[in-house]
Amino acid sequence: MKKFIEKIKSCKEVEEAKEILFSVVKKDSNVRKALNFAIDAHKNQYRKSGEPYVVHPILAAAIAGYVTNDERVVIATLLHDVVEDTPVTIEEITKEFGEDVALLVEGVTKIVEIRDINLIPSNSNEKLIKSALTFRKILLASIKDVRVLLIKLCDRVHNMLTLDALPPNKQKRIAEETLVVYAPIAHRLGISFVKNILEDLSFYYIFPKEYEKIDNFMKSHKQEFQIKLNNFIDKVKKFLIKNGFRYNEFQIISRIKHYYSIYLKMQRKGISIEEVLDLLAIRILIKDSLDCYKALGIIHLNFKPLIMRFKDYIAIPKDNGYQTIHTTVFDDSSIFEVQIRTYDMHKTAEYGIAAHWKYKLGTKNINLRWLNNLQYQNENIEEFYELATNDLYSEDITVFSPKGDIFTLPRGAVALDFAYAVHSDIGNRAKEVYINKQKKTLLTELNNGDIVRVVTDREPILRCSWIDAVKTSKAKDQIKQACKQKIKEINSQVAINILSSELGVSFEEVQKWVESNMLSKTIYKVVSDINYFKEIKNRFLSDLRKNRFFLPFISVKKVKLKEQILDNFIIYSSYNINSVEFDYCCNPKMNDEIVAFRKKNSAIIHHKLCKNANRLIQEHEPMLFVKWSNSSLPKYKLLVSLQNKKGALANLLQYLAKLDINVLSIELGHNIESSNICELYIETEINNVKILRKKLESKVKIIELVGSDDAYKR
Repeated sequence: MKKFIEKIKSCKEVEEAKEILFSVVKKDSNVRKALNFAIDAHKNQYRKSGEPYVVHPILAAAIAGYVTNDERVVIATLLHDVVEDTPVTIEEITKEFGEDVALLVEGVTKIVEIRDINLIPSNSNEKLIKSALTFRKILLASIKDVRVLLIKLCDRVHNMLTLDALPPNKQKRIAEETLVVYAPIAHRLGISFVKNILEDLSFYYIFPKEYEKIDNFMKSHKQEFQIKLNNFIDKVKKFLIKNGFRYNEFQIISRIKHYYSIYLKMQRKGISIEEVLDLLAIRILIKDSLDCYKALGIIHLNFKPLIMRFKDYIAIPKDNGYQTIHTTVFDDSSIFEVQIRTYDMHKTAEYGIAAHWKYKLGTKNINLRWLNNLQYQNENIEEFYELATNDLYSEDITVFSPKGDIFTLPRGAVALDFAYAVHSDIGNRAKEVYINKQKKTLLTELNNGDIVRVVTDREPILRCSWIDAVKTSKAKDQIKQACKQKIKEINSQVAINILSSELGVSFEEVQKWVESNMLSKTIYKVVSDINYFKEIKNRFLSDLRKNRFFLPFISVKKVKLKEQILDNFIIYSSYNINSVEFDYCCNPKMNDEIVAFRKKNSAIIHHKLCKNANRLIQEHEPMLFVKWSNSSLPKYKLLVSLQNKKGALANLLQYLAKLDINVLSIELGHNIESSNICELYIETEINNVKILRKKLESKVKIIELVGSDDAYKR
C-alpha cells in the first residue's frame, strides 16, 4: 500500500499514470473507452503544478480501483471532472457510458456546486469550520448513492498528495476542510485506508510542528521498533503453529500507529508519545471466525494481557461493519496491540463500504444511520477537533439496554450519554438509572458490557450545569438547546417584569400591549439589549400618550434610564440603586446568566435558573435590567510547588508576566507546611480555567487552581 501511494504521489506523466491505473484495474474495453474519453476531454488542460490535468482523474481512478472492484466507480472517477471543466454534458456521458455512470458523475459535479455555495473561499480570513460543517451536512443529505462519496474521497486523496503545489494559506485551508469534512466520512464508511491517509496529510499541513515531533521520534526509533515487531511476530508464529495452525492458514502483518492517531491519543489523554501503549501492533489474519477465538486463547495463554484493553468487535461489530478482536499484551519490556480478524473482515476493515456490492443508502447490509449525527456546530476549529474525537475517533465501549439492544459510546461516557443515545426525549426526561440492576447516578461512568436501564420523569428536567459532565456531542447539544430555550422563555417573562417595574403599569397591561404589537417573539431581547429596551419603553409611552385623549385619567410617567455601575454589575433603571445584594441560594459566578429584583434601592441578584428567582418572576416582583461589568479581569487562586533551587520563584514570575498575568498577592511558605509551596492570587484575561491550567502546567507543578471571582464574594 505504501509503495502504491508513493507511486501516485510522484507520478506527473500521462503514460506513467495509465500504467499505475492498469496495475490495479483490468484493461477491459469499457475502462479503455473512458480513459481515452477523459484524455480527449481534458487535452490542453494543465494543473497549477504544470502536469497535464488528466493525470489527476487517472490517478484518482487508480485509487478507486485499489479500494473497490466496481468498474462503474472507476469509470465515473475517470470522468468525474469532465462535466465541470469541459464542454462535455451529462447527456453525452449517459449516451456513451450508461445512466448509472452518468448519475455518479452528476453526483460528484453536484458536490462541487454545493461546495462553491457553502464553503468560505481559501483566500478568506473567516473561520472555515462553520461553513465546512454546513457543506458536510448538505452533502450527506443530498447524496443518494454512497459511491459518489467514495469517488469524492479518492479525488480528495490525490488532491492532498499533490497539495505542495499550492501556496501555504490554501494548503492549510484545504487540509482543514479535509479533516472536518472528508476524513470523518471515510472513517464512518469504514475505509480506514483512505481515512488514515487523509488524516495524516491534513495533520502535516495544519499542525506542522506537532507532525515533525512525532515524525522525528518515529524515524529515530524505526530500527528499534522493527526489531521488536519482528521478534514478537516470530514468537506468535511459533505459538500458533505449535497449537495446531498450519503455516498457510494464517498471515501476520506488522503495523505502526499512524501519526494523527498518535497525536489524538496524546491530546486526549494528556500523555507524551513514549506513553502511548499501542504504538506497535500486529494483525493476525485467519480464514475462519471461530479460529479467531482460538488464536486469541493462544495469545492470552502465552503473553500477559492487559484485560482492560480487550475488545471483541467480532461478536459486537461497530456501526460501520468493522469486525476484529483487539487485545494488548506484554512481551518482555514491550507492549503490543494484537488484532485478530478473518481475511473477509480485513477487507471490510480496510475498504469498508467499498468492499460491498450494494451501495444505496438504506440497504440492509450497511448501517448508515450515523450520517445524520455528524452535525457539530462549534465555530472554533480546535474545539471542533476535540468534539469530533469524542464521537468519531475515541476508544469505544459497548453497553446494552435491558432488551439487549447494543449502543456504542465513547470511553468516559456517563449514563446520561446513554439516555440521549437511546432517544433525545429519554435523555431530556431521565431522572434515575440502574446499571447492572444497581441504582446509580446519571453521571456514573459506564464500562464495557454494562446493562443500563433509564427511568424517566413525565416532564423534561433541565440540567444546564451538566454540559461539561457528559461526553457525547448529542448529549451536550441537546442539553445546550434545552437550556437555551428555557432561558429564552425566562427572558420573555423577565422582560415584561422589567418594563412593568420601570413604566409603573401592571404585568398584564404590558403583556397585552406586547401581544397586540406582535412583539412576543422578540420581547426577550429587552433583557440583554439596552438599546432595544429603550426602544420598547419609548414605543409603549408613545402609545400611552396617544390614548390620553380617550383616557384622560391615565398619567404618563417620565422614564429616564440611567446607567449605574455597582461592584461587578451595570444596572439601567430610572430608580436610584445604591447597593447590590445576594440571597445565597444560587451563588451566581462571573458571567453566569443572572436576573435582578428591585427591593427599595437595592438590586437582589439571582442566577437566572434559580428556583427562588423563578418563583419571584412568576409573582411579578419588580425587576431591573442588569448585566455583568467586564471591567474587572477574572481572578484565580493558584497554589504551586516550586523546585528547590535558586531563582525558581523569579522564573515563575517572569513566565506569568510573559503570559500577561497580573500577580495580585503572593505568599511563600507562610502558614504552609512546606517552604516550597507558593500561594498566589492572579488576574488574567483568560476566563477558561482549563486553558489557563494547560498554559501553567508546562512551567510549574500545580497543586490547586480555582476561580476566586464568585460574584457573592466581595
